[in-house]
Amino acid sequence: MGSTAEEFLVASEEKVFDASHRRIINNSIDKYNVAAASGISRIANLDNAKKKGHVIKWKVMENLDKFLPEFEANFQRRGGKVIWANDAEEANREILNIIQKAKAKTVVKSKSMVTEEIHLNEFLKENHIESLETDLGEYIVQLLGQAPYHIVTPAMHLSKEDIAKLFHQHFGTSLEATAEELTLKARELLRDKHLQADVGITGANFLLADTGSVAISENEGNARLCTTFPKIHIAVVGIEKVIPSITDLDLFWPMLSTHGTGQNLTVYNTILNGPRQANETDGPEEMYVVLLDNGRTNLLAQKEQRQGLYCIRCGACLNVCPVYQNVGGHTYNTTYSGPIGAIITPHTDGMEEFKHLSYASSLCGRCTEVCPVKIDIHKMLLLNRRDAVNEGLVTTKERWGWAIWKKGMLKRSLTDFFGGKMKNFLLRFFFKNTWGHLREMPEVAEKSFTRQWQEKHQGEE
Repeated sequence: MGSTAEEFLVASEEKVFDASHRRIINNSIDKYNVAAASGISRIANLDNAKKKGHVIKWKVMENLDKFLPEFEANFQRRGGKVIWANDAEEANREILNIIQKAKAKTVVKSKSMVTEEIHLNEFLKENHIESLETDLGEYIVQLLGQAPYHIVTPAMHLSKEDIAKLFHQHFGTSLEATAEELTLKARELLRDKHLQADVGITGANFLLADTGSVAISENEGNARLCTTFPKIHIAVVGIEKVIPSITDLDLFWPMLSTHGTGQNLTVYNTILNGPRQANETDGPEEMYVVLLDNGRTNLLAQKEQRQGLYCIRCGACLNVCPVYQNVGGHTYNTTYSGPIGAIITPHTDGMEEFKHLSYASSLCGRCTEVCPVKIDIHKMLLLNRRDAVNEGLVTTKERWGWAIWKKGMLKRSLTDFFGGKMKNFLLRFFFKNTWGHLREMPEVAEKSFTRQWQEKHQGEE
């Protein structure tokens, strides 16, 4: 096992026995389950909607080389600029070039997992650029110096009391402050930052190929402020976010909101078509879209597993995953946690270092069941496991162990050759310290059922 896998096991065990953590997460997920059930129930033909979303995404991934240039051409037609970035380093460098060229010093950001993926905040800080998260959840975890805990709700792991204590330490607010008072304090602090910022940076939920537009969904309005007040707007977007047409939002917006938060539709849904035009009164003077690969084409090359790129980042699979519910988001030590992170991270960040995530699953299939675009997630986990074995990324001990187990299980005489005492010894010797250190190991019977049957019916025809 590599160091990342070892860290995962240690952190998982710690979180599983953290009663406070489990109470907060279970409470948050219980609320989500009620809201999501209500929201999803309003979709007339859910399975048909999922199938339609799957087919649209399939069409995009099979023709990505056509849809991305179409988006680029249409976006540039209205004065926008497109930058293609092969990896995080290239994306960060291009963003910094834009900021430095404008002699900008302050950046406001709306919630964006792809900027977390490239560690943009840390990079800008190293280059003496102030970068401030304006989504409340992202702002909270930024104050704590943490990564987002969840794809949709970054501060899911914190109670109101935790946030009140944090605001008290930083801003002197009351430890007894209500959620409303804390939100108003954050708004007071962030509103001025929007007015003063030189550059606004966002992600995007969808790129619309036929109109060359950027579609952003949010609940707080901070993204609209990030794209309206600053003179420069930079949208950093993964190449898989493109969809064929603006009419496809009729499907994807409701599916994203109902599965993400249980809402009929997110509070703010914005379609941006480029920088401010001559006849417009607001908007940025310059607008850039950074199209990020960063390992996505590695996954695209895997014909059986490229459906991992269909993901619309609703977070539903995290909320239903029994492993995520117990070990939490930070334990994965990846930008994208939970089931969807487990299937894409080994391809984007390296199978050798992250193959263990594909084993962090009960294979119950709930993730596949809830996915709004019908990604066969638990099958993808099995395919990742297969690939890890085929690439020789398992230890000699593991390889020999499974080979011996397979040989024994395929031949009854070999299974019966070792009696119960020997089997119990092998269980204690090989599994007690790893699989069984928190469990009662099972006791194997002295004689197998086959042997007992033979002895009982000996001499009978």
